[in-house]
Amino acid sequence: MLGFALVGCGRIARKHAGNLGEGKIPGAKLVAVCDIKEDRAKFYGEKYDVPWYTDMHKMMETENENIDVLDILTPSGDHANNTVELAPYGKHIIVEKPMALTLQDADRMIAACDKAGIKLFVVKQNRLNTPVKKLREALEADRFGKMVLGTVRVRWCRDQAYYDQDEWRGTWEHDGGCFANQAIHHVDLLQWMMGPVESVFAKSATRLVNIEAEDTGVVILKFTSGALGVIEATTATRPKDLEGSISILGETGTVEIGGFAVNEMKTWNFLDESETDKEEVLSKYKQNPPDVYGFGHTEYLSNVVETITGKKEALVDGLAGRKSLELIAAIYESIETGKEVNVNFVPQKCRLGLK
Repeated sequence: MLGFALVGCGRIARKHAGNLGEGKIPGAKLVAVCDIKEDRAKFYGEKYDVPWYTDMHKMMETENENIDVLDILTPSGDHANNTVELAPYGKHIIVEKPMALTLQDADRMIAACDKAGIKLFVVKQNRLNTPVKKLREALEADRFGKMVLGTVRVRWCRDQAYYDQDEWRGTWEHDGGCFANQAIHHVDLLQWMMGPVESVFAKSATRLVNIEAEDTGVVILKFTSGALGVIEATTATRPKDLEGSISILGETGTVEIGGFAVNEMKTWNFLDESETDKEEVLSKYKQNPPDVYGFGHTEYLSNVVETITGKKEALVDGLAGRKSLELIAAIYESIETGKEVNVNFVPQKCRLGLK
């Protein structure tokens, strides 16, 4: 039984604490929680009857023997320093998306975990949505032929009250905007499905909320395969979430997954399919999770346990997490320069992660 400790008890903690504290992950249990805000740490500590702390080092000194995995759920801008500081304790580390806000910080995290001989996992739970897994299966079977176009749309609602919950939300230093926070899952999916990106050209705007970063943006992508892509992202949808979707178009097939959390199979068309195949996929692979986080956290945390115990390979490790961050950095570089940016680049104008 692996002991998990939460570092950070903000909005996303309910998904991790719920899974670990309620016995939903075979071979895992919640053993401690920590947050610099006492009320948050106390809430989860008392709810799941585990020790709670306001200092992560104090937690490690006291609970060290009980902890096998550290689950870092702090603000995005703190992920890197938290990981580097905690790695020497020799516990495997999970970090929520995005793994960091700068490529230099991502590299520091990977190096620190390598030095400590521990595994680094980056949460990308939407890869485990049932229709997304079916799409990936079709890609691996080469059912699309030559890739043509890949698009993602994130049309969600985050009002001023959401950003006012915490002082770090929407800031360049600790968060970024809709690309770095909400759409990074969809950016990850698009790259995972379509392959490496050669260049991006992006525009953004801040339309409906008072934050430093963007609440709306669009990106045109060119993949190394020659295929093209489009990212449309906004948190300025009103009055509620509309969709989180991905469409993949190829020479011999088209798939569209919609819903508000890439959770509902909308289109499944292939030249080589039978009508039975199509009917089965469209009925079997429709899911409607209760919120934008979907069901993927349960399966993702289970994958972490199975990886640590040697039963499976890590779904998204530090290097895989860095790939989507590299693409996000290129998007922000293009926004600042007004130019097309090659993804293999050294950031010069990207504001993400900077004071």
